[in-house]
Amino acid sequence: MSVRTILKMGDERLLRVAQAVPPHRMATPWFAELLQDLRDTMAAASGAGLAAPQIGEDWQVVIFGSGQINPRYPDAPIIPTTVLVNPIITPLADDLEAGWEGCLSVPGLRGQVPRFVRIRYQGLDEHGQAIDRSVDGFHARVVQHECDHLIGRLYPTRMTDMTQFGFNEVLFPELAAGR
Repeated sequence: MSVRTILKMGDERLLRVAQAVPPHRMATPWFAELLQDLRDTMAAASGAGLAAPQIGEDWQVVIFGSGQINPRYPDAPIIPTTVLVNPIITPLADDLEAGWEGCLSVPGLRGQVPRFVRIRYQGLDEHGQAIDRSVDGFHARVVQHECDHLIGRLYPTRMTDMTQFGFNEVLFPELAAGR
């Protein structure tokens, strides 16, 4: 398939609400191509996740994880590669925790974003099988971040302290030096 262009903040297409994927469309060449494009694009950009709206596709599909250490988040735990279709997120507690986030649609920047510490996510996998997981920490953060794209939100709109927003090479020079 192909590496697609990732839309950047300011593109109005990132502000749209994505449509649910009808079950009958999941077993089609179109869907398989969309998933492969998401995988290829995420891998090429060393992303921790990618949502269909980020490549201009208004569908409720996200992919996240890689099964290995991500160079953009070297201290983060490994998250299993997951395709999540038509997700539902339920916080399992009211606790929020701020953590650094970056985004392929907001390149070169990071910010401290409050997120629910523990969530349950449900949806379908790429074969239409039910997914129902309870997760916490970085895994929960990545899922919330990617699913925000499905409702037209980018992480800066969730930030509560804009003094904790800046360029990667300024905030994390050790990561920039390692590239």
